[in-house]
Amino acid sequence: MIVVGGGLAGLSSGVALAEHGYRVLLLERRPHLGGRATSYDLPHGEHVDNCQHVTLGCCTNLEDFYRRAGAEGKIRFYDRLYFADRQGRRGTIAPSFLPAPLHLAPSFAALPLFTASEKSAIARGMRAVAREQAAPPSPPMTMLEWLRSRGQPPRVIENFWRVVLVSALDEELGRTDAAYGIQVFWKAFLAARRGFEVGIPSVPLAELYDGCRAAVERRGGEVRSRAAVRAIEVSGGVFAGVRLDDGSTLRADSCIAAVPHTELLELLPAGLAASEPAFANLKKLGVAPITGVHFWFDCVLMSEPFLTLFERTTQWIFNKTLLCPKAVPPGSAEQYLQLVISASYDLVPKSRQEIIDLCLADLREVLPAARDAKLLKATVIKETAATFSPAPGCDLWRPPQVSPVRNLFLAGDWTRTGWPATMEGAVRSGYLAAEAILAADGSTARLIKPDLPVAPLARLMARI
Repeated sequence: MIVVGGGLAGLSSGVALAEHGYRVLLLERRPHLGGRATSYDLPHGEHVDNCQHVTLGCCTNLEDFYRRAGAEGKIRFYDRLYFADRQGRRGTIAPSFLPAPLHLAPSFAALPLFTASEKSAIARGMRAVAREQAAPPSPPMTMLEWLRSRGQPPRVIENFWRVVLVSALDEELGRTDAAYGIQVFWKAFLAARRGFEVGIPSVPLAELYDGCRAAVERRGGEVRSRAAVRAIEVSGGVFAGVRLDDGSTLRADSCIAAVPHTELLELLPAGLAASEPAFANLKKLGVAPITGVHFWFDCVLMSEPFLTLFERTTQWIFNKTLLCPKAVPPGSAEQYLQLVISASYDLVPKSRQEIIDLCLADLREVLPAARDAKLLKATVIKETAATFSPAPGCDLWRPPQVSPVRNLFLAGDWTRTGWPATMEGAVRSGYLAAEAILAADGSTARLIKPDLPVAPLARLMARI
C-alpha cells in the first residue's frame, strides 16, 4: 500500500500498518520526515526546527506513536510551567500532593501575576469547563463568546485563557470553536494529574522520526524522501495509483493521502474535487499561521527551559541550549532561544527585520540580561498555513478517514478526529486511517489509545 506524506499522520499510519504485516511504500516530497514538524541545518552547523513542537501528558496517542518510532527516550517532560508578565515578574505552576483537578490549585493560588478577584474568576471558569466538557455549546459559538458569557473579565481572558489557548490551538479566541477550548482545559489541566505536563524533543525534529524509516523498512516496506506526488489517479470511483514528479506512476491496492487538505485538492482529479462534498467542503476550512523566531546570543539570558509571556507579541520562549544541546555547535553561541507566535496574522505581512525588532524588544523587557547582550544571529520562519483553523462549526467540513473513493483513505489533523489541529490529532488521524484499512481487510484490531483516566474527584466535579 502507498502512504502519501511523511508528516505525523502519514508516519503513524505507515508504521502501524507495517507492524500489522502490510508492505508500505511511504512517499515524502521533502528531504526529511516529519512534515511540518521538521528541522534543517544552517550553514554554520546550527540545527533549526521550523517551529518548536511540544506534546502534553494528555496526548496518549502521540506518546504511543513515539514508542512505536523508538523516540520515547528523545522526549523530556516537564511538570513546571513558567510565566512572565509585561514587567518581567515570574510565576510558576507546579503540581501538589492534591488529586486532580486540585493538583495545581496551591501553586495557582500563590501565582503573583493575578489578583485575588481574577483568580476567583478563573476558578469559576474552570468549574464551567468541567461541567460543560461533555456537552459543548450548541449551536457552536466562539471561545471568546463562551468566556464572556461565563463572566470572565477582559484581563483574565487576555492573560490567562488566551495565553494557553492561542498556543494550543493556533487561533484567536474570537475565531475558535468553544468546544475545542473547553477540551484543552479539561484534558490538560483538570481531568488527570499529568495531563498538563509539557514534553519537548531533546533532539532536532528531523532526527526524531528516524525510527519510522527503520520500522517500515525492516518489515519489507520502503520510505522515499524527495519523492513528490503530483496526482492521485482515480478510475471508476476506485483508487488507481499515484503519479510522481518524474511522470512515473505507482500502483497499489490502497492509498492513504496524508497531506494538508489544501494540497489534497490539488492532487485529486479536478472534477472529483469539485463535485464530491467530502472534498469540496475542504475549501471551507481556513488556515492559521505560526511564526518562529530564532536568536543566538553571546551570553546566557534565562535559566528556565521555557517561558510563557503575557501581553507580548512573543508567546513562548524556548531555551534551546538547555532543551536541545545538539542544536548548538560548541562555541557558536552562549544561548540559543526560539520564540513562537501562534495565530501570527499580524506578522505575516511584516518583514524579517520588523519581526526580529518586535521580538527582541519583548526579550529586553522580560529578560534583563538581554538589554546588554549581543545578538549574534537571527532567523525567522513563517508558516503561513501551519494548521487548519478550528472555527466554530468546522467539524461539519472535516471528512472521515474513509473517503468517497474506494481504497483511498485520508489522514491529517484536518480529518475528523475529535481533536483540533495538534500533533495528537495528526497521529489519531493516522491510526484511524490504518484502522479503516485493517477493518476493510476483516481485522478488528484497534490502534487508538484511550484518554488518560479521569480522576475520581474530577469526575465528581463534572457532575456538580
